[in-house]
Amino acid sequence: MAYLALVVSRRQRHTGGMKGTTEEIRNFSIIAHIDHGKSTLADRFLEITGTVEKRKMRAQVLDAMDLEREKGITIKLTPVRMDWAGGRLQDHGVGPSPPVPYILNLIDTPGHVDFSYEVSRSLAAVEGAVLLVDATQGIQAQTLANLDLARQAGLTIIPVVNKIDLPNADQGSVRAELRALLGDGGPPILAVSAKTGEGIPDLLAALVRYVRPPSGEAQAPLRALVFDSQFDPYKGVVVFVRVVDGSVHRNASLVFAASKSEITAVDVGVFRPEASSLDLVSAGNIGYVATGLRDVSLARVGDTLLERLPSRRARPLPGYTVPPPNVYAGMYPRTGETFPALREALGKLRLSDASLRAELEQSPALGQGFRCGFLGLLHVDIVRERLKREHGVEVILTVPSVAFRFVLTSGAERIVRSAAEYPDPSSIREMREPWVTVRVLGRARDLGSIHQLLAERGATSPTTESLAPARLAVVAEAPLREIIGDFHDDLKAATSGYGSFAVEPLEERPVNLAKISILVNHELVEALSVLVPVSRAAAEGRRIAERLKTVIPRHLFAVPVQAALGGKIIARETIQALRKDVTGHLYGGDVTRKRKLLEKQKKGKKHLASVGSVTIPPQAYLAVLKRS
Repeated sequence: MAYLALVVSRRQRHTGGMKGTTEEIRNFSIIAHIDHGKSTLADRFLEITGTVEKRKMRAQVLDAMDLEREKGITIKLTPVRMDWAGGRLQDHGVGPSPPVPYILNLIDTPGHVDFSYEVSRSLAAVEGAVLLVDATQGIQAQTLANLDLARQAGLTIIPVVNKIDLPNADQGSVRAELRALLGDGGPPILAVSAKTGEGIPDLLAALVRYVRPPSGEAQAPLRALVFDSQFDPYKGVVVFVRVVDGSVHRNASLVFAASKSEITAVDVGVFRPEASSLDLVSAGNIGYVATGLRDVSLARVGDTLLERLPSRRARPLPGYTVPPPNVYAGMYPRTGETFPALREALGKLRLSDASLRAELEQSPALGQGFRCGFLGLLHVDIVRERLKREHGVEVILTVPSVAFRFVLTSGAERIVRSAAEYPDPSSIREMREPWVTVRVLGRARDLGSIHQLLAERGATSPTTESLAPARLAVVAEAPLREIIGDFHDDLKAATSGYGSFAVEPLEERPVNLAKISILVNHELVEALSVLVPVSRAAAEGRRIAERLKTVIPRHLFAVPVQAALGGKIIARETIQALRKDVTGHLYGGDVTRKRKLLEKQKKGKKHLASVGSVTIPPQAYLAVLKRS
């Protein structure tokens, strides 16, 4: 028996799984709200299955980007293959089978709402999902949103209560919430501590028992779903695939079903968690294919890899529905010479971030750049940081905004994504903006604070649902422009950190907008201009001027910050000048010596104010949206 298990293990290392069967394969993801312990649970899986040696273990092994480790969140989905010999194959009527290493393919997913598209792509490539809930916080908004995605994909849900080692853990109430949410008849609710490893072997056993094996046919023509990709300077575009039918071999002749791009598989393999080359990746497995392509636009997420000359015709797999952007912002190079670098960097970034939209845009003030679409403000900040760190490209970012629909007096419709596109007010007949349904989860004691916050954000039709004896959900409708800013921060402050929310798109509704122009040192900064409701224009102008005063650094001369509505200045703040002590070296004498030096300094500051330039940091463009 031991010899048989050894032969099987060696065979799997070279072929990516038993050729002709998928019984030993389990594909699953971990879904949860942000900071509920997904990355820590993935670490324990890797440690217990021996995928990563203990001497090489570190926190957040699957979070490869420095940005993920700094912020403590998962940004990119990450696949990894684990071999686990803790169970037996299903009994097919011939007696118990010998121990065989199971192939556990995990796709670690983000928990933040801005990266929900990463979650949806992961769930389309697996058969099961671990629904992880923090024992100290209970079910949160993104828990419900991710659960809905898993149910729509028809996955087996394994509920797990995490962080049971904490002194304030409340297993009883969290189990009751999960039982009420999932009902009876499914897998049992498990309790684990991802930090200490308690209960992890039982969870692995439950994955083997309850998650169904893949249903692909190993002898059928190749069909492999592309669920992610990245660019390698030596291997070109590397696509992450779930092999549904057939097998993909090294040096095989392949074709993308949608783009019709023909390739030769330069390399194939799996993730352990680093890329590990194999001769082939068989049906049911998750791995990668290095295409050798240099043009990143030829390999699209959601496409299907097929054999170039199949003996039997294979139908492409259903792809993904790309979510529409919630936030738009302009990205422009610091100098015109870096525009080609920005274009190339955005192309490579879109390869690994399929929800990012980018189209060419020309600005009279900033020159040639890109109008980019994002899923949220965190998404905006992450893309800006990745451009800087991974590609060395510094960008000027315009103030993020939603997409407004303008109906002109001529009958034409125009989509306005920034204040720079605001048309002549005399030509506007109607303005419309997107609304969303906001679902806020919190404690019953915070109901008043939640209602007050929603009212301040212009929300309407609030309704309250009871989830548990001390927990509730408030559902309301609100303008999207009120949610994309600092609503998350204000909600956490109003609920002492226990509140969370999720949004769903609604229809467009009428709005009356005005353009607030921002002048810094008497010069118009179009990138900081915003569109706000007319009724709040004066208050918003004052707030923006006050915010910019705190984020724009002091210079050697006084810098006025003004907000203008039309041709009228409605708010002004002054950033005081840095003062150098030019009289400090004097130790006495006539007072006129000091006066001469001070007058000379005054003239110099006046000259600087007329010819000097003001440095506006990147965070100023995001700070405009923050109210507190």
